[in-house]
Amino acid sequence: MRAIAFYAPMKPPTHSVPSGDREMARGVIKALSDPARAVSVDLASEFRCYDGKGDASFQRQLFAQAEIEAARLVAQGGWAAWVTYHSYYKAPDLLGPAVSKVLGIPYVQIEATRAAKRFGGAWDVFAHAADASCDMADAIFYLTQQDGEGLWPYEKPDQVLKQLHPFLHSEHLPDCRSSNAPVILTTAMMRHGDKLASYQIIAQALRMLGDTDWQFEIAGDGPARSEIEALFASFGDRVRFLGQLDRKALQAAYAKAAVFLWPGVNEAFGMVYLEAQAAGVPVVAQDRPGVRDVLPRGTCIPQDDIAALAVEIGKLLGEPAYHSMRSNQARALISDKHLLGAARDTIWSVLGPLTGETS
Repeated sequence: MRAIAFYAPMKPPTHSVPSGDREMARGVIKALSDPARAVSVDLASEFRCYDGKGDASFQRQLFAQAEIEAARLVAQGGWAAWVTYHSYYKAPDLLGPAVSKVLGIPYVQIEATRAAKRFGGAWDVFAHAADASCDMADAIFYLTQQDGEGLWPYEKPDQVLKQLHPFLHSEHLPDCRSSNAPVILTTAMMRHGDKLASYQIIAQALRMLGDTDWQFEIAGDGPARSEIEALFASFGDRVRFLGQLDRKALQAAYAKAAVFLWPGVNEAFGMVYLEAQAAGVPVVAQDRPGVRDVLPRGTCIPQDDIAALAVEIGKLLGEPAYHSMRSNQARALISDKHLLGAARDTIWSVLGPLTGETS
């Protein structure tokens, strides 16, 4: 059985803190693992090469640690290819290029990005390392149109650039249960910065719903919870905080919801959009890079029009036929582009030829 080396420099798939990044890493492992091809996946390393603060001294330490780890991995060897998920200027892949070069195996990146604007700044050496890893790759899969636009100008004649749509871990859509309750759901970590900004937009939109009958439920937790609770305090018991939910409880929350609301400030793409739509819950979100890649064409709301968010919510809650159309549209999109089977086919259409697959 052939083995593929997998590595995620920012956050290994074994990390204890849940996030969209961790879920995508786990999904990539599932897509790579294909019994029909007699392929297994090894988590090559749990070395976390991440600097969130722009500390040059810390970055030098990580380079030194990566050199030792790469030597260990070269000695281990035995892989048919190396696949890295999410290399970028704060978490460059310092292992894959070196190991794959010495072992003479294909080097593939998934969701790799370039950031020339970081050259010369606090992440200068990391940004250059991320760019160098892109140059080394035999193939790069990009998840959003925006990421593709950042890669295309640097494409080499012998390098494959291909879009891999963000995907769920399932081969099939879940059962869809329609809800008559006017429940608006969001599920997101409660962090400062972009997450808090999205919650602030939601609070403004809810104030514009007028006489519409609604209940807002929030699944999630985090360090900004007190500020977010204060944002919605004036709504009283119309807002419920569900806390952080496990997979089963989250699916129950989707099944109960009529609308999924998340503006998506600076979201890469957002796994929650896929989960909600798979359950048949129409999404109300703003027109932002990444977000628009995982929603039906023409359904995003302009960023500068919070009132339009409220109008769309009211329409979904108040017009059953429109809600049904949007629900079916959402499920069709996920079924067509965003399930595990489609991801597996896309990845192996490139990885197969690189590893000598003939069928």
